[in-house]
Amino acid sequence: MPTVILNDTSHDVWVDSATISPENFGMEAPPHAWSIRKQTLRGGRRDGVDLITVETGGLSFCVVPSRGMGLWKGAYRGRDLGWKSPVKDGPVNPAHVNLLSNGGLGWLDGFDELIVRCGLENNGSPYAETSPDGRQTLTGLHGKIANIPAHYVAVHVENNAPHAITIEGHVDESHLFGPAIRMTTKITIVPGSKSLTVRDEFTNLSDQPVEMQILYHCNFGPPYLEAGSRFVAPASVVVPRDARAVEGIGHYDVYGPPEPGFSEQVYFLDLQERDGKSLVMLRDAAGENAVALRVSKSQLPCFTLWKCTGGLNDGYVTGLEPATNYPNARPFEQTHGRVVTLKPGDSHVAEIGLEVLAGAQDVARIEQEIKTIQDQGTPRIEKGPVEPFAKVE
Repeated sequence: MPTVILNDTSHDVWVDSATISPENFGMEAPPHAWSIRKQTLRGGRRDGVDLITVETGGLSFCVVPSRGMGLWKGAYRGRDLGWKSPVKDGPVNPAHVNLLSNGGLGWLDGFDELIVRCGLENNGSPYAETSPDGRQTLTGLHGKIANIPAHYVAVHVENNAPHAITIEGHVDESHLFGPAIRMTTKITIVPGSKSLTVRDEFTNLSDQPVEMQILYHCNFGPPYLEAGSRFVAPASVVVPRDARAVEGIGHYDVYGPPEPGFSEQVYFLDLQERDGKSLVMLRDAAGENAVALRVSKSQLPCFTLWKCTGGLNDGYVTGLEPATNYPNARPFEQTHGRVVTLKPGDSHVAEIGLEVLAGAQDVARIEQEIKTIQDQGTPRIEKGPVEPFAKVE
């Protein structure tokens, strides 16, 4: 498999800018034209950020190695994938993100991605702990992994048709006297297609067991999100996180128009599955365009729906979030056995598939697939927070 290395700190390899196309690999007249551009952004808070743009003749997307290999933006046939964050000058260099500022909410200073990983130390709300010697430590919202630059980045292209493209990156979350975990990610797409796969392998590099959590914050705004858009999922249980979510439990799966001042509503779901797999969908009001996520429940058993339909300039967005756990504070998740433990050298693999659906027939096909799974049982919709899903005050 031909490979182009863009960054390898262990061998002092660094490519500041490059354009890669089929011609680089001696491919003549591939089925679909494609190109990959690597650049280093300049100016403002994005200064020094690496950006890899993948154009495939179908789905296009941007990867940000500087921000934990997150997927920043995407598009399909002129329709944007992602959302318009109040962070207008992104992608933000992690050097400008103080994770512990604002009571542990500093993570929000750089939040504007299509898909951003939350973890690995924590992927929920901030929390404070007191150590045996009396020191108090604060753990911030959604952890560190999204603000750690990759130390290895490469592009792989399959020799044989359909010439699948893979962007590989290695990101280490480690420190002295603490966990050392390497995330090896492979983001793969077939040129001309309307779907991609994100496959992450988290490996314990230390000589003792370590714990980890991972949540994939997949964020969508217009044109897929609008008044009348629907969230479709084969749920077995739906639980409102708090009193604010209770207010919307009767229509948790339907979206309203942009509403300045809207306070977020969060719902925890247990998804039904078929052959170990499940999927969810966000479709527009007319049912003509949608996005779907495919997950394996053995890898990512928990699912969270985040509704944040504020004003268009304030972040009109919804998050579809498969994870190893629910985004409560880590101590609560530990109590309920939702923290992954890795023995020395062991790994945890997590994979999600993102698919764009274009046309009513395409949307109906996925809706029927979800219905087939849902036919296993009617969802139980709780009227308020209940354990083990959410903390009951």
